[in-house]
Amino acid sequence: MHYIDLGIFVGYMLLMLGVGYYFMYQNKNQEDYFVGGRNIGSWHIGLSVVATDVGGGFSVGLGGLGFVMGISGSWMLFTGLLGAWLAGVFLIPRIKQDKAFSGFYTFPQIFEHLFSKKVGLVAAFISLIGYLGFTSSQLLAGAKLASGTFDGLSLNQALVFMGAIAVIYTVLGGLKAVIYTDTIQWIILMLGFIFIGLPIAYFHVGGWEVIQSTLPPEFFRLDNLSWQDFANWGITILPIWFIGMTLYQRIFASRDVKSAQKAWFIAGLFEWPIMAFMGVALGLLARVAFEQGLLFLSMETMDPEMGIPILLRTILPPGILGLMMAAYFSAVLSTADSCLMAASGNLSTDIFGKWLRFKNEKNQVRFSQLFTLMLGALALMIALQMTNVLELMLYSYAFMVSGLFVPIIFGLFTKNRSPDAAMASMVSGGLITLTLGIVELELPFGLDPNFYGITAALGVYLLVSQLRKPNNQIKIKTYA
Repeated sequence: MHYIDLGIFVGYMLLMLGVGYYFMYQNKNQEDYFVGGRNIGSWHIGLSVVATDVGGGFSVGLGGLGFVMGISGSWMLFTGLLGAWLAGVFLIPRIKQDKAFSGFYTFPQIFEHLFSKKVGLVAAFISLIGYLGFTSSQLLAGAKLASGTFDGLSLNQALVFMGAIAVIYTVLGGLKAVIYTDTIQWIILMLGFIFIGLPIAYFHVGGWEVIQSTLPPEFFRLDNLSWQDFANWGITILPIWFIGMTLYQRIFASRDVKSAQKAWFIAGLFEWPIMAFMGVALGLLARVAFEQGLLFLSMETMDPEMGIPILLRTILPPGILGLMMAAYFSAVLSTADSCLMAASGNLSTDIFGKWLRFKNEKNQVRFSQLFTLMLGALALMIALQMTNVLELMLYSYAFMVSGLFVPIIFGLFTKNRSPDAAMASMVSGGLITLTLGIVELELPFGLDPNFYGITAALGVYLLVSQLRKPNNQIKIKTYA
């Protein structure tokens, strides 16, 4: 690795740590640390939302889809557009206009308010586990980029380095550091894609005629996928906009309803088509370079998610490579920090909150930082055991969605609020998805375990809520 690239990369990492250090002295209480003082503008929130949702996992994962199936892989993020805009229309007014939620820091607090303390606690554990897995997927994405780009750096070494940077500045700065660095990181990523990665890769492989003659026609069509692919992406990704702790933190951090809605509409538009097509296009160009023999790897040993970093290492000159790597690491850090903040909020507020009510607000912040550090270390250990970014990320999404989506929809948008039904729905949905994912059965219609988990959760909620209604109790008629 050239010293110029190393200098750019190290300088970028030091800048992120500096932001975290700066906001460490701006956070006076948990209001600042977890919800940014509830006064952050639309563009900062919107760019932070899309940076968190797309981030490193989807950036690397989209590249892998572009490598394998071409531009049809962009449909994955179309579900993100739908989810963002639906949440903007229906969820945000419901949350921001209800004064009962005005002092909340976390998503499980809403469960506790709508149902019961026990339901809120179970929701906190489901969210915590899901976001730990999601944080791990982002650290793994960063490690893949680093190890695929920098000669002599192993995957595990890269994981430890990336994990340390992401965890430290998140621990120091809280949500303000996360949102403001997300804005910077997203701008860097977009500029890196538009002005460095795509144009240089395009001309390096020989331009449009060479690209078209190298790959089969289906790589350039939008229908190169099965209905199961689109359904599985939709089932997993669309509901996350209604149950994502990182998203609720940003709703709480927004100034008002209109500001939050504007942020969500901005995020949806950036997800699809902008980020979706740029991500798969770069993966497609990596496939062209691979077919031309420029990546010096065999199909048997090639990991599609490593196509982009290996391509960039091959084609970019010193200095430019460092800038592009900074752009990609921006995406990774922007998601890892947000997910880590979500998990920390679950642990410090929802699970241990009743034992951490100090009169000194600085002590509250210090304990929140300690929990963030502990969870960051745990996420790093999980990442060291995994190999596939997109798989780990989607499993984490699926576990949260199947456990939390059904009860929150009933709780927020209907009068059918049964604590027993919510509890049974959460446990059954999460366990079914988790079990089906572990045993790896061939499921009917080719749909993911998440579909069956959500279906079971819905059936269980309706059944238990009906059985628990007083007028549905069985009456036994006796005869004299």
